[in-house]
Amino acid sequence: MKSRLYGIYKEKIVPQLIEKFGYKNMHQIPQMKKIVINMGLGDTSSNKEVLEKAMEELALIAGQKPTVRCAKKSIANFKIRQGVPVGCKVTLRREKMYEFFDRLINVALPRVRDFQGIPANRGFDARGNYTVGLKEQTIFPEINLDKVKKIQGMDITFVTTAKNKEEAFELFQAFGVPFRRK
Repeated sequence: MKSRLYGIYKEKIVPQLIEKFGYKNMHQIPQMKKIVINMGLGDTSSNKEVLEKAMEELALIAGQKPTVRCAKKSIANFKIRQGVPVGCKVTLRREKMYEFFDRLINVALPRVRDFQGIPANRGFDARGNYTVGLKEQTIFPEINLDKVKKIQGMDITFVTTAKNKEEAFELFQAFGVPFRRK
């Protein structure tokens, strides 16, 4: 079964992008390749329960089991040893990617208090990828607020095939991403 956003992409967004940028080949049209959700934990060396709880919550949010990310180098100032778990991440592709993206822009982001949109002027890199940071995991309806022991932030990176910021911005705007008005 195809997701709702993928159907919108094929039926409405592709012709809109072809008209705007004048693409000659279907492979030139920007599309989303993957979404990477990264949750840094910080103090997992002293408390393993924090890592387990974060992985459980990230699995609920993404619908896929996260992988543990370990420190690559020891840093004495931060009391981090090489090989110690410092976070977890999930990479979503295809159907799960579109389902998560749909839930994020239509359910989770509007639940943020005093939400005015996500910043459009920062977050894009030169290759058309977009990264947004969330301050807490409780905006997702899958998370039970009574069971949350620690508020965790996360970074969400949308990787696209766009060649520049303008193409990526038009792609996200066509999907209905709520960008902040200037």
